[in-house]
Amino acid sequence: MAKKTIRKGLTFFLAAIILIAFGCSKVNQDNYDNLSLGMDYEEVIKILGQPSECKSILNTKSCTWGDSSKKIALKLVANKVVFLSSQGLK
Repeated sequence: MAKKTIRKGLTFFLAAIILIAFGCSKVNQDNYDNLSLGMDYEEVIKILGQPSECKSILNTKSCTWGDSSKKIALKLVANKVVFLSSQGLK
């Protein structure tokens, strides 16, 4: 009986973690719509959180949030957004 209760609790806990991890993604159309050219990198972080990937060359940064199926990509110069694009957002 105790093993069954523990197993149910563990299953519930894992399901909750999965929902939190994948159901609350900040990579969505609403957040993309809140981004704008000229926006400061720190403002973007407040909306999207930390990027999945960011590459810097000199004073230029290319950052991506999300994965290959659903993503937001930005290019920044002097920490200001100069280009933004999205893929697979709903």
